[in-house]
Amino acid sequence: MTDLPLFEAGLNLFSAQFAADRFELLQRSRDANVRYQLCIASDLDEARQNLEVCRSHPDVLSTAGVHPHQAAKVSEGWLTELSALLAEPQVRAIGECGLDFNRMFSPAQQQIDVFEAQLQLAATSQKPVYLHERDALDTQLSLLRNQQIQHGIAHCFTSTRQAMAAYLDLGLYIGITGWVCDERRGMDLQEAVRYLPLDRLILETDAPYLLPRNLTDKPKSRRNEPAFLPAIAAMVAGLKQCPIEQVLQAAWHNSCRLFQVEAADVATMA
Repeated sequence: MTDLPLFEAGLNLFSAQFAADRFELLQRSRDANVRYQLCIASDLDEARQNLEVCRSHPDVLSTAGVHPHQAAKVSEGWLTELSALLAEPQVRAIGECGLDFNRMFSPAQQQIDVFEAQLQLAATSQKPVYLHERDALDTQLSLLRNQQIQHGIAHCFTSTRQAMAAYLDLGLYIGITGWVCDERRGMDLQEAVRYLPLDRLILETDAPYLLPRNLTDKPKSRRNEPAFLPAIAAMVAGLKQCPIEQVLQAAWHNSCRLFQVEAADVATMA
């Protein structure tokens, strides 16, 4: 528990793992001083589900977009539908979008076409992009450069210092999750985070996934929750050798800036 405000920049609210206690989860987050919770949409149906929650919970925001795994499933007129969703005031970013050449749930060219369309929409809508990438960095960076994308976040970043530098060079923020707390898989990320400027840091859980392994009191459910953001911040603070308060304050201000949360909005949440 912290007295500083927290911004959860990545919650999969409609994961089946939260089916039984979705709204209790939101309240637990508030009790832990999570002032805003950004719900991730992997397709347009999930964006609509998120929006229904947003309309009755002013501290809940959403993305809207098509994940590369879902690229092969888009229907005719999907871009028009996405444009309409982006006009909703609760929708603060386009995504989760990008490329995933690891699992290949959608053909590579289909992923590229759907991603490019969303990048073009980002320019016209002036919304930040909420990026996913796996085993497709060079192609993804090329598309981002071609579309002159300079506003967004590399969501759930798990890669190397060199990959991080490429996203930073574009002007993007870096989303750090509990992956950084994993002593088995997170070594490259830990090294990268040491060089991550605090003014580009955003904290997210990607809940219910990536439970921080440095939690002293792990939940029996093994699910991650927004309330566990301080565990990620503690790991980042240790890597950067700075106070955890500095990490939390930077992540809060960066998230508010990226996802267009104004000081007046925050005051109404106090």
